[in-house]
Amino acid sequence: MMLSSELNNESSPPHIRNAAGLALKNALTAREAARQADYSSRWLGLDIGVRSKVKDETLKALGSPHPKVGQVAAQSVAAIASVELPVGQWLDVIELLIGFMNNQSNTPLRVATLQAIGYICESIKPEILTTRSNEILTAVIHGARKEEPSSEVQQAAITALLNSVEFVRDNFEREGERNYIMQVVCEATQNSSVSVQVGAFEVLVKIMTHYYDKMGFYMERALFGLTVMGMKHQDESIALQAIEFWSTHLNPLIRLRTMARSRKTRANFFARTALPEILPVILQLLTRQEEDADEDEWNVSMAAGTCLGLLAQAVTDNIVQPVIPFIEANIRAADWHQREAAVMAFGSIMDGPDPKVLVPLVNQALPILIDMMGDNNIHVKDTVAWTLGRICDLLINTIQPDVHLHPLVSALVGGLTDNPRIIANCCWALMNLADQLDFSENEEMAGQGSPLSPYYEGIIQALLRATETASNEGNYRTAAYEAITSYVIHATDDTIPVVQSTAVAILHRMEQLLGMQNQILGVDDRNNWNDLQSNFCSVIISVIRKLGQGIQPLADRIMTLVLQLIQAAGKTSTILEDAFLVVGSLASALEQGFSPYIQAFLPFLYPALKAHEDAQLCTVAIGVIGDISRALGEQSASYANAFMNVLLENLQSDILNRNVKITILSCFGDIALAIGPAFEPYLGTTMNVLRQASLLTPNPLDVELLEYVSLLREGILEAYTGIVAGLKGTEKASILLPYVPSVFELVQKCLADSDRSESTFKLAIGLLGDLADTFPNGEIKQYLLAEWIASELRTRTRMPVETKKTLRWAREVVKRATA
Repeated sequence: MMLSSELNNESSPPHIRNAAGLALKNALTAREAARQADYSSRWLGLDIGVRSKVKDETLKALGSPHPKVGQVAAQSVAAIASVELPVGQWLDVIELLIGFMNNQSNTPLRVATLQAIGYICESIKPEILTTRSNEILTAVIHGARKEEPSSEVQQAAITALLNSVEFVRDNFEREGERNYIMQVVCEATQNSSVSVQVGAFEVLVKIMTHYYDKMGFYMERALFGLTVMGMKHQDESIALQAIEFWSTHLNPLIRLRTMARSRKTRANFFARTALPEILPVILQLLTRQEEDADEDEWNVSMAAGTCLGLLAQAVTDNIVQPVIPFIEANIRAADWHQREAAVMAFGSIMDGPDPKVLVPLVNQALPILIDMMGDNNIHVKDTVAWTLGRICDLLINTIQPDVHLHPLVSALVGGLTDNPRIIANCCWALMNLADQLDFSENEEMAGQGSPLSPYYEGIIQALLRATETASNEGNYRTAAYEAITSYVIHATDDTIPVVQSTAVAILHRMEQLLGMQNQILGVDDRNNWNDLQSNFCSVIISVIRKLGQGIQPLADRIMTLVLQLIQAAGKTSTILEDAFLVVGSLASALEQGFSPYIQAFLPFLYPALKAHEDAQLCTVAIGVIGDISRALGEQSASYANAFMNVLLENLQSDILNRNVKITILSCFGDIALAIGPAFEPYLGTTMNVLRQASLLTPNPLDVELLEYVSLLREGILEAYTGIVAGLKGTEKASILLPYVPSVFELVQKCLADSDRSESTFKLAIGLLGDLADTFPNGEIKQYLLAEWIASELRTRTRMPVETKKTLRWAREVVKRATA
């Protein structure tokens, strides 16, 4: 009460009143759901008389002649409303606020009232205010009209409209009301006040997002012309919103075209029709760069580049010919603005048009672009490196190894000693080159080497030199380590020695960095240390996966360093996750050769498994149990009891994220598959847990729960698959028979789901096959002869190759088991 009284006290200094209002608002609102629930309960528990007095005083403060006080009062009103309206209280607040709007003589009151309406709309679910949407819209639109004499009221009304766009869906369905709303907003884009204009374009962007299917008529009649004028505006804030409008317009069109693979939609036709008008404006805006622009600060030239990229994806081949003259006219210009804009334009149209259309242009441009990596302007070089990265990513076939590879690699490696922004883009380009020129997956080609093989050692050495710095400005050091990881992943047989020497270099750096643990002085040092260790772990993981059993000579050194890293990390979960991933990879690579390390590692694994409040760390730790079990096979039986106990404890936790529990169910399958008949002591408990979990049935209207249940069923299927496979062909297989009905019940439920995923279908069919293969002598014949099984095992036309193989195999084993 003291706070609201102070907020409403006109004799008190404005800054004191502001502080009181903010304290009141902060006593009612919180970002965390649990704290918000606590604040709401505390407020609703107050005497109704106290609450009424606070509300009255807060509403009166809306009329303060001090704008800031009125705004803080509006926030406080919204904070109270966001607590009371959802529980059916203070239902007349909207009516009271709309009444204030009729006081034409009190401009500050009308401004603060509109702000309050906007804040309420922003903080409350639309369905709660549905019955008041007409009144809200009437008040807001009235304030936004061009006839409104106060630009402050117009500004507040436009902001309130921005926050209420989602509430007025019913109004947008009615043509007459929609026309009037659009008229007022379009007129506001021509207001004499820049802030009103910016707000009006923001509203148009949001309307386009929510009511895209209703905008065709308005695009033709008004929006096209208004937004082109807006993009040409000298005020950057207006131009930015006008560009954003077009980006928003193009995004749904790109999605539609991707889904339908059709280029004949009306929206696409309109985009192509508008192309001659908007493209010259966008290209011109590319030249409005700033010499000292902050990379993180969004500006007109960046927005124009993004919009051009979207336009290329929307109109595809039609973008190419109109853009080429701009590129040709500017790429050799004396003014760096024009050169950079030309390169940006070229890079932006790489995604969208048919590669066949782009190939001859890229072939012609590549030598010029490579040469421009020596440009004397940092902005030009940065964009050239980005464009080369786009070409490597999207049009790798244009790079002829015998013609382009040497100058391209030389230029990109040379860029690794430049400005941090240029280094980051050169790393990205080099990474794309390795990813797209990947010969490692094809055994025959991997044996012959890759076109990149002669450059491997030089590239990785240059990347390692680029990382010899204490700075990570622009994330360039991280980008360099990511590129190194990519080269390790795609290494062919002839470059394995380079991978091995890279591993030794990274391990040496880990040792050095661990030795500096006591020299860390502050948060920045700690973050830098953490980032580097994460980078090292990522490279080592890729090395282990590439070398497989060949990592054995370095295994002792890796495990020693990882255990030291776990101890040094303390409770820094991201470092612990990375360290555990290294261990899991090493276990998978060494298989039973990992056994000498397990006793030293387990004391560090168990605390992570019990970190219920850290879902990600716990998930990774559970994954390591699976890795170790698969690696050691039957040898892991001696650890199974401890593993199963901690996993079962985790399932009972009320704190642990439910998605982590799905990972636990899958892990049961890993343990069972590894130890086979030795899983018998845990079978009853595990099968009971799996059956209970399979009974969960989602509300079809709860999308989040539907998704969770889908993932849960996949986890259960994986567990059943591991258990069945572990017992198949052993003398203990018969202990599965009592549980067969519940397994079939889940499989039928999964296959009957029309929204099932491809992975669920494959798992379910595979499990049917495993059961039939486990009991080939008719033990479960009565279940396998069910009509639904025969129906599901029929061949389908559209199906991935691997799924089709699984289906064919399952059909054969079921036939044998029912003969």
